[in-house]
Amino acid sequence: MSKKMSQRVTALIFCVFLAGFGLLHIVLPDRTFSPVENRNLAQLPAFSWSALVDGSYTSKLEKYLEDQFPLRDGWMGLKTRYEYLLGKREFHGVYLCGDMLIHKIEDSGRAEQNAGYLRKLTEKAEVPVYVGLIPTAAEVYRDSLPAGSENFDQAAYLEQVGEGLSDAVWVDLAGALADHAGERIFYRTDHHWTSLGAYYGYRALLEAMGETPAPLGTAETVSEDFYGTLYSSSGVHWIAPDTIERYISGENVTVENFEKGEMHGLYVDSFLEEKDKYASFLGGNTPLYIVRNPEAASREKLLVVRDSYSDALAPFLSLQFAEVHLLDLRYYRTSVAEYAKEKDIDRIFVCYSVENFVKDADAVFLGQ
Repeated sequence: MSKKMSQRVTALIFCVFLAGFGLLHIVLPDRTFSPVENRNLAQLPAFSWSALVDGSYTSKLEKYLEDQFPLRDGWMGLKTRYEYLLGKREFHGVYLCGDMLIHKIEDSGRAEQNAGYLRKLTEKAEVPVYVGLIPTAAEVYRDSLPAGSENFDQAAYLEQVGEGLSDAVWVDLAGALADHAGERIFYRTDHHWTSLGAYYGYRALLEAMGETPAPLGTAETVSEDFYGTLYSSSGVHWIAPDTIERYISGENVTVENFEKGEMHGLYVDSFLEEKDKYASFLGGNTPLYIVRNPEAASREKLLVVRDSYSDALAPFLSLQFAEVHLLDLRYYRTSVAEYAKEKDIDRIFVCYSVENFVKDADAVFLGQ
């Protein structure tokens, strides 16, 4: 075949390829949600001359065509595999470390400021304050990260925060997790700690309070096909799914969902049939949960100022405290000290992952 003929055949194949995908785009219905990426997909934007002139229409159209590209999930997985074969180990801010995905942590510029708000809370609160910041897998498994990986120094930050809290009790969650690093304390496809990791956090808190933690008990596996947020965002789709375990039955425990105004148990099993299976703990992100257990070891009320890591921690806390108020300042913006006073709280526990704490714009409410 002559060089000219070869070029024509190549051009023809390319045109057929483009035409085929164009036809697929017309025939296939638009998707509203990607379960693989766990996000809503862009929809066809409404046309207007003003939007065309200011460029917003073309920008939205480009995003729409990107999100609705035929067989998008398969192509994304193929692209990621190709990059992996070329030696790449970081994908969209997620490191691939063997059979585990680990999120890259960066300082948003709020780390020092938020530590200051924490100190203000310990000065304002009229009840004992306990502080435990949870190091992520990027710290616990720092030695497993790819060579030359950039990552926020969580160990140094935890030491700095702990030393600045003269009026609070520091809960050494980093030490508690490091002691059990060889166990499955973090999910492989998600950024959260597992129920086992949460138990070690619970035990560290109870010991800091001078209380006796309950024994771990027997695990019940409730899901064997959990693909978490890092699986969705990285494009690394050849990792085996995680399992989700529970150690607390939740019998006689009730949970009040402040936002929805409804009562339910410790777990919402309907989420086990959805993509976000971690939300089966309590029911997912909401401004305020109040967990009540009439058979708890004490009659005390505990206020947990928290992020979503505490969803898996709450079942263990329900064993000790008659009421556990789980307050998420991202959705419930209020003075923590005032809330504790108003609700007759006995103790306050500030419990964030380091990743969320150093970038939380709502930590200002800790100091009010």
